[in-house]
Parts: sequence; C-alpha cells; structure tokens
Amino acid sequence: MKCAHFDQQQCLSCRHIKQPMSAQVDAKSQVLSQLLSGFDVEQWHQPVFGPDSGFRNKAKMVALGAAHQPILGIVTPTGEPVSLCDCNLYPDDMQQLLHRLELFVRQAGIPPYNVDKAKGELKFILLTRSQIKGEYLLRFVLKSHKSIERIERELPKLLSEYPQIKVVSVNIQPVHMAILEGEEELFLTEETRLSEQFNDVPLFIRPKSFFQTHPEIAAKLYQTAREWVAELKPNTLWDLFCGVGGFGLHCASKDIGLTGIEISAEAITCAKLSAEAMGLTQVNFTALDSTDFAQGCDAKDKPDVIIVNPPRRGIGESLCQSLSAFAPKAILYSSCNPHSLAKDLAHIQGYRIQKVQLFDMFPHTDHFEVLVLLIKSS
Repeated sequence: MKCAHFDQQQCLSCRHIKQPMSAQVDAKSQVLSQLLSGFDVEQWHQPVFGPDSGFRNKAKMVALGAAHQPILGIVTPTGEPVSLCDCNLYPDDMQQLLHRLELFVRQAGIPPYNVDKAKGELKFILLTRSQIKGEYLLRFVLKSHKSIERIERELPKLLSEYPQIKVVSVNIQPVHMAILEGEEELFLTEETRLSEQFNDVPLFIRPKSFFQTHPEIAAKLYQTAREWVAELKPNTLWDLFCGVGGFGLHCASKDIGLTGIEISAEAITCAKLSAEAMGLTQVNFTALDSTDFAQGCDAKDKPDVIIVNPPRRGIGESLCQSLSAFAPKAILYSSCNPHSLAKDLAHIQGYRIQKVQLFDMFPHTDHFEVLVLLIKSS
C-alpha cells in the first residue's frame, strides 16, 4: 500500500507497510510459532488476513492547529501537526467525512486543545463506521461544556449533508492527561447506538463500548469460534471479557445457556440488545469484573465451555488458576497479545492445545489476534 505520510516520515504507525500482506502474515506466524514453541499444539490452522487498505472502521483523530485552521490527525515525530483525514486505512466515504469534519470544526470555531499551553477545547474527534449500512457514530471529546453550543449550531447542516451520521455525542474530558475520554457523555441525537452485523448476529455500538476495528476479519474470527464451539456440543457457556457479546452470541443458541461478563456497562447494554434481537432467552449479561466473577462462583456451577477475550494484559495468573479449578470441557481463548497469551497458557493446568489460528486484525503493524482452543486432558 502506498502512503505519502509514511514516505515523508510523518506517520510511522504502519511500520510494515512496504511489505506485501503475505510477507507480513508470514512474519507474524513466525513470532507466534516461537512464542508457543514450548507447547504441544495439535493443529495449526492457516492464518486469516484481508485487504491492505480501506478496512478500518474507527478513527481516533487528535484535534490540532487553531480554530481558524484545525487539523485532525497526529503530531509528527518532528513535532509538526499533520492531517490524517486521507489515511488509506479508512474507506473512501470515511475519508471524505473526516475532511468535512475539519471544515465543521473551523465553521463552528472550536479551538483545538493545545497540550503544551493547556488551552483550548476540542481534544479528539472519534468516528466509528458501521460496515453493514455505512452509518456513523461521531464523538467530540471536549475539555468542558463551553463549545457544545457551537457544535449544536453547526450540527443540523452537517447531518443534512451526511444523513449516514446516526449518533452524535460529546464526551467531557477535563483532565490534562493523556486520557482519551472522560466519564460524562452527552448525546446530541435521539439515537444513542449504532447498528452493526457480523455474519448473522446483530451487534450494537455505543460510545464507550469496545468494538473490533477490522470488520471483515472480526466476522471470520467470530465464525471460526462458532464452528469450533459447535463441535463441542455444549449446554452452557461463559463469555468472559465479552464486550458487546460478539463471541458468546455467535456461539449461543436457544438451547445453550450463555453468561456474559464485561466490566463496561455500555458494552453490556449493547450485548443485551443483541440477545433480545436474536430471541435468545437463556442469556445473562452482567457488568462485572471477569476475574472477580470467576472467583466468586462455585465449581458446581461451571459451564461446559469458557470463552475469554481479554485486553492486551491477558487474563492473569489468578484467573488462569480459577479456570483450571473449574475444569470445563474446553476453553476458547482469543488474544490480541501473543506475549500475554503465552504467559497465561503456561498457568492454565490440565489442558491440551487442540487448535491455534492467527487472524491479522491489524495489518502493517506487529499486532495480531490469535484464537486458541484448549481441551480438558482426559
């Protein structure tokens, strides 16, 4: 993929952009193989990857420059602001909207936040795109409430030009720290969630709920999880760190009881909406810490299969011990960090690794997703 920003050393996020996708995936496969070299893996499935551009559904743009000439992008390694509205990771329609949002900020007269001077109002613009309908969730992260009126003044014109924007909100982040968002979220539209669909599962995105950034690969990841779990014929499932419910809802059915645990109340709200839309009744989604939940459960209540999809830090030794003690029929582990995955696998006792598959959710970077199926040793 060609990128002028990379060629000019303005943005170095896609560090492997000069390599073909096949070469990138081969390199990641070697890293994964090395990290899991101490384990007996029964089946290595072929890596899954997709296009090298136009795949990303979420933009996190830093607001830079001045109110009369705003820039949405990043600060270069040399300290200069550069617009990334034309980043090739985003679909064409998303790039067009990002350019329009730069104009919106100028027309509204919202001063970008200056980190060095601790002055200004607009810190970030966060834009999420639904692949199924090409609709958008737009968030303005502000230092205070001062510029909300300016946003509301210009918003009708923007929405008339871009009716695909279904959800607009303002997040208040008053702290002078490298924190993306604050606690307070104010909606400027009647709609408060964005509809998405992976495979045949309806999913919903709210402002603070985690969502996969590569829809095509995410759909394949969830479908693979569904197929692997179906082979086990479980009656009950736990989906820990469930997010908006992608894994659990793909693997559940009207005959399979599903318990989903996620610390984000926003994500749990989305998961419940999806379960209702699917007509699933044996479902219980609850906003709790996954480790605390597992430690508070009685072993007699253990499910047949436990799914875990933790953040980059992994599930940790304590939860590994709890899972080993529960000893379900199988554990399905989806990891976005193979280093923490390898550490966790070393702490899970009594299981053999039946299947491993790499999903390249993050092209041009060193990051990737891994799906691992562990089966209880007989």
